[in-house]
Amino acid sequence: MNKKTLTGPISINSKGIGFFDLPDKKEESLEIQPENLARAFHGDVVEVQKLGGPKPRKSLGRAREVKEQAKVVRIISRAKTQFVGIIQKTDDKSFLIPDDKRMYVDIFIDPKSLARTVLAKTENQKILVEITDWPETEKNPRGKVVKVIGTAGENNTEMESIVLEKGFRVDFPAEVLAEAEKIKNEYKSHFAEEVKNRRDMRETLTMTIDPADAKDFDDAISFKELSDGTFEIGVHIADVSYFVTPGTVLDREAEKRGLSVYLVDRTIPMLPEVLSNDLCSLNPNEDKFTFSAVFKIDKNAKILDKWFGRTVIHSDKRFSYEDAQKVLDNASSPGVNGEATWSPGVGALSKLNNLAKILEKQKFGAGAINFETDEVKFVLDAAGKPLSVYRKTRLDTHKLVEEYMLLANRAVAEHIFHSQNNESLARTVLAKKQSVYRIHGKPDPERIEALAFFLKALGFDLRNEKGSVTSRDINKLLKQVEGTPNEELIKTATIRSMAKAVYSTKNIGHFGLAFRFYTHFTSPIRRYPDLLVHRFLEREIDGGKIAPNEYEKFEKSCLALSELEKKASDAERASIKYKQVEYMQSHVGETFQGTITGVTDWGIYIEEKITKCEGMAKLRDLNDDYYVLDEKNYTIRGQRTGKKYTLGDSVTFKVVAADMEKRVLDYQIL
Repeated sequence: MNKKTLTGPISINSKGIGFFDLPDKKEESLEIQPENLARAFHGDVVEVQKLGGPKPRKSLGRAREVKEQAKVVRIISRAKTQFVGIIQKTDDKSFLIPDDKRMYVDIFIDPKSLARTVLAKTENQKILVEITDWPETEKNPRGKVVKVIGTAGENNTEMESIVLEKGFRVDFPAEVLAEAEKIKNEYKSHFAEEVKNRRDMRETLTMTIDPADAKDFDDAISFKELSDGTFEIGVHIADVSYFVTPGTVLDREAEKRGLSVYLVDRTIPMLPEVLSNDLCSLNPNEDKFTFSAVFKIDKNAKILDKWFGRTVIHSDKRFSYEDAQKVLDNASSPGVNGEATWSPGVGALSKLNNLAKILEKQKFGAGAINFETDEVKFVLDAAGKPLSVYRKTRLDTHKLVEEYMLLANRAVAEHIFHSQNNESLARTVLAKKQSVYRIHGKPDPERIEALAFFLKALGFDLRNEKGSVTSRDINKLLKQVEGTPNEELIKTATIRSMAKAVYSTKNIGHFGLAFRFYTHFTSPIRRYPDLLVHRFLEREIDGGKIAPNEYEKFEKSCLALSELEKKASDAERASIKYKQVEYMQSHVGETFQGTITGVTDWGIYIEEKITKCEGMAKLRDLNDDYYVLDEKNYTIRGQRTGKKYTLGDSVTFKVVAADMEKRVLDYQIL
């Protein structure tokens, strides 16, 4: 038996079976039976040892077919120790039944901890429990009650449970709130003196464009037409670094949170509201401190000059995306009702939009991947119950803001890099550890080969050389599928085949955007990496240098922040899934149109076309034949009739059941 061990994170499914990805074969995994988990939890970093057995067979299905066995020999670090669930009492003992189905054991609750809460008398309460120890002689880990969240099934309880389950805090510690209030109280007395240290751009026409329900405004755009026919366009970002300084309790809390978490019905902010919605937010008709990237641009969107530095601005107008779009529509079709009464902004928005379209064309011309996927939005009643679900429309104004934010992010990354590297090194894009970059590597060849195989079964070709693919190859594919019934399915599959964008001090460029240099500079109210970038840029402007011993610290921060970003994304998806199931719960028995998004040995996954609510039709409920999986062709085929259901097919289905606890939908094909 091979005694060599491997180290890395373990994943565990709802059946308590573990998987360990092989570092040199990313599409293959070792399988770890429950008795060989050695009390490891999902996400733990562990040391494993192979046990031998048959080699795994490649599969593109939803579940990986893994046969090579291994065992955990040591737990190096725990991914989490706190779990959300419901108390279940057995005789004189109480256990937490975790919401996380990958937690394969219940948690014994310390009776003293339980007695100190209302749970001693109340049933059906969601609680947060922290594991304190797991004695060798006991079957279950021990835990203590950290927080009583509320009654299961209530909207506030379920949304907060999602956030806590992912490891995020909802409330701010008292000392953090106190420090934020102190900053607010001292702000006005320092304002006039601080203005002297900044470029004053309060007389330049400036606007914000954000979602209609936004409360914190990170960014504003200014516009000025110059006498030589060129334009001065400023991208102004909330100067969070002025208020949040390194080493303070406010800074440590922001770093711990990493980012704001966005759920269907609420935002869990990274910063206290006194900062996020007030002092830092670029609210209309208020003087605000910003960190800016100001560009001189000609009519062909060529960048003639760039300036970076601290500014003070005054936002003249707060637009929602929809209201800004009305201005653009009215400018091209006079007489249409909208926001055109704000006459100073009509011409500015039109010119900004025209230049943004040129920037977008340049971006795609350079090889950026044109990924545009549908997002769903919910209309909720006062209690948080979904009344309707609809697809979010992507407007020209969304693209306008996106292009200027991309421009600023790219320019800041390039500026910092070139300021600290000689030109010959810069040409190689072999980055020293200079800043916090947003990087996106080339996709893994094995994933691309699997994607190409999948696409061929659907009648499409992805050009690649042994799994090596260019962004232009992917764009060519996306152009092929545009307007076809399989467009959304193929886009989703292609996105899943890409590498994940992460934060790093080592610049390798951004594959998806086709940028040599890229960072996140434009959202410091809601992303801690952006705050770090502001500090790097400030230090560069002031002539300071990064000490060598700081690099390791920043790289560790990048790894931690990338992981927090993933957890926040998981929380957002979980809240969307919960609301989709809740919405369909009110439509059990009704008929819908859907698209087949997955096929397995046990059922067919179907996504409703309007709401994108995904559920499964079990094969055993298809009574007209005996159906089996044709894995090679991604098809479920009837043995007697030859009737088949294939990925991308449109089907009519009925909602049979909606399980809120498991958050799954059962469909029946009609």
